Amino acid sequence: MNKIPIVFAFLLISVFAAGQTPGRVDKKTKEFTIASNQKLEYQIFGYEYPNVSTRKMICFSTHSGDVRDNYNKCPLGSYFDTNLIKEGDRILYLGVAGSFAKMNYITAAGKKTIFYFPKNSFTIR
Repeated sequence: MNKIPIVFAFLLISVFAAGQTPGRVDKKTKEFTIASNQKLEYQIFGYEYPNVSTRKMICFSTHSGDVRDNYNKCPLGSYFDTNLIKEGDRILYLGVAGSFAKMNYITAAGKKTIFYFPKNSFTIR
């Protein structure tokens, strides 16, 4: 009889963990971040256009092969989190594009590149 509450608690924790999104957009600054200390696995791609069949532009992943080797040949790079992008570079949220969010990768030198993240890969807070 004690196993039922334990199984139920495990299921609740599993559902909550699976529902978490690794990315976050700050409501005021519109800056996109992924924290480095997360305890969930993720693989998020930014696409050239708001369609998953277009070229992958950037990758955030917990898988070391994706990041270290830039396995998907993303022109903006592959990272574990946003703390590891080049100093001075940042990603800004521009708005909604269907089931995607339009993002802007801005380098320290001011070069801008538009790409699209699936909306379910981040939250706005």
